[in-house]
Amino acid sequence: MTGDSMKSGDPGRRLLSRSGWMALRILSVLATVATITLVSFSALHVTATAAGLFYAVGIVAMGQVWGLTEALLSSLLSFLVFDYFFLPPVGTFSISRPMDWWALVAFLIAAIAASRLSSYPASNQQAEDRQREMEGLYALSRAILLMDSARPVAKQVAYQIAQIFNFSAVALYDRASGEILRAGPEDLTAIEDKLRQAAVQGTLFQEAESQTVVTAIRLGGEPIGSIALRGRPLSDGALHALSNLIAIGLERARGQEIANRAEAARQSQELKSTLMDAIAHEFKTPLTSIKAAATALLSGSVRQPLAQRELISIINEEADRLSQWVNEAIQMARIEAGQVHVKRKVCHVDALVSAALEPMRSATEGREIRVLISPKIPEVFVDGELIGLALRQLVDNALKYSPPHASVIIRARAAEGSVVLSVADEGPGIDETEQARIFEKFYRASSGHDQVTGAGMGLTIARRIVEAHSGEIWLQSRPGQGSEFFISLPIAHQEVLV
Repeated sequence: MTGDSMKSGDPGRRLLSRSGWMALRILSVLATVATITLVSFSALHVTATAAGLFYAVGIVAMGQVWGLTEALLSSLLSFLVFDYFFLPPVGTFSISRPMDWWALVAFLIAAIAASRLSSYPASNQQAEDRQREMEGLYALSRAILLMDSARPVAKQVAYQIAQIFNFSAVALYDRASGEILRAGPEDLTAIEDKLRQAAVQGTLFQEAESQTVVTAIRLGGEPIGSIALRGRPLSDGALHALSNLIAIGLERARGQEIANRAEAARQSQELKSTLMDAIAHEFKTPLTSIKAAATALLSGSVRQPLAQRELISIINEEADRLSQWVNEAIQMARIEAGQVHVKRKVCHVDALVSAALEPMRSATEGREIRVLISPKIPEVFVDGELIGLALRQLVDNALKYSPPHASVIIRARAAEGSVVLSVADEGPGIDETEQARIFEKFYRASSGHDQVTGAGMGLTIARRIVEAHSGEIWLQSRPGQGSEFFISLPIAHQEVLV
């Protein structure tokens, strides 16, 4: 009976052993993911990119120690906690920014690819190849997430693939734009037809002799492009993961481009609305003066020649004022549209300031404008009309924020390779917390905000003009002590003068 009992107990013990072994594997996966999360989130406070690399190491370790099942389980758990702890809004399984969806999908694809590759039993050479492929995929996923959206993304992707995987030649075909982007020390000749065929039909071409492969890039099952690679061949799993990462990179770039266009359209509409409000407000006073003067003249109630001449002068001055505002509004629109054409010439600084102040005679009437410029100040090499517009914005800003009896001081001094012009006022000053935003579009300082008219575009326009001259603009201000704005302008060098 004892022997029977022992025999009948053997299968139970074997079954219990297998169950315990599986439980141990699952617990090890949970412990690994939990440890990485705890260290990354609570102890080191690393970025999402660094956390993704830590999870990648854990996934690879699970695949090499246990196998594919454990590696896949580790991938899915890492995917969930990566979303919960590192993608905003943190602490939820929702994602607020569309671009983060691409980051999460890229992480999952790379993680699953790493799971498969790390679990393959192979020779030492094969193991080294798979390890190199995994490292390359993760490096590429990180590079895609950190790419500069201001530069062509497809070109950056091709370059990164050639660099990371050490391919001798890469050709990436973007079906949407019809472009073929090339990278690597060599060139793939007569590859265009195969790239287009792969992008349309989703076919795969391989040439063992030249170590060249051409494969489609798919998104949601539909080919959106293709890529040709020459060099050490990739495994099927790595090649599939590579094409998926490229698809994510291209789609992320298109999403960013659409978002940028939408934001530009929104800002353009906001700019138009704000400018219209400002123009309507600013035009009201001169139009009222013109209407009153013209009505008085037409009614015949003003018969004295001196009074008539005074009314005609009012009409003339206010018309000039309106004309100046229209011209400056046109300049602002061109600057906002990126159509700044700098026509440089040698200018005397004092003449430049005088020309800038001339259209502001009516605005500066009764105000003290002190111009302190030494005759020894070097000449500058600038677009006089644009710099005059920038100076008028600074002077207008000083007049708006200064008491009626306060003076505005314009200075100039020579610096290394430049002339620094400044406009100082005796206004309320600008708090240090606001100074970083004072040159932003539509932003106005809180001091005197309700009493000051305008669209909040003047300082932005001045900054754009100065930057177009490769100069700098900055300010010095303290609450209660006024503000002084500075712009640096390039000196006219001797070879320019000749």
